[in-house]
Amino acid sequence: MTNVAEGKKPTRAGEDVRRAYEGDQRKPLRGYAVLLGTYLATVGGLAGTARALGRPLPDRVRLGDFALLSLATHKLSRLLTKDSVTSPLRAPFTRYRGRAGASEVNEEPRGGELRHRVGELLTCPFCTSMWVSTALTAGVVLAPRLTRLVCAGLGAVAVSDALQLAYDAGKKAVGATGDSGSDDE
Repeated sequence: MTNVAEGKKPTRAGEDVRRAYEGDQRKPLRGYAVLLGTYLATVGGLAGTARALGRPLPDRVRLGDFALLSLATHKLSRLLTKDSVTSPLRAPFTRYRGRAGASEVNEEPRGGELRHRVGELLTCPFCTSMWVSTALTAGVVLAPRLTRLVCAGLGAVAVSDALQLAYDAGKKAVGATGDSGSDDE
């Protein structure tokens, strides 16, 4: 049986969607679908855990928690995706491409479809921030005191980083040499 309109045999619906999406480009969707499924299963598991433990969801998020979660999400996402020290976590999925300044590295995804997609996730602070935000937000429900303490620590590191960069910029502005950070690997 052929598809009269296109003169070809019918294929699975998923393959048709993939081909239509990709066009002339190679952008496999299977790896993304696995990551999306993993994320949704994680969210479902966290919601189930909260329910099983009798942890109610808050009616609203306090402004202080929102600010703390935002700052901690930013910092932890950068630590996981760009920091030199966490490169061993990314190494199975990425290839080192060089320094990115302020103790950060540039890496690119490598490997087959799923490995490559995980590499994309682990090198993109914007992508990783969704996962980090979800984990920290769940932490506020499941273990609020510990999560707020961890978020405060991450927030302090983020503020410290900003101050270190401002200090270096100030030194450069007045003609001083050297920097306050280490870009050693």
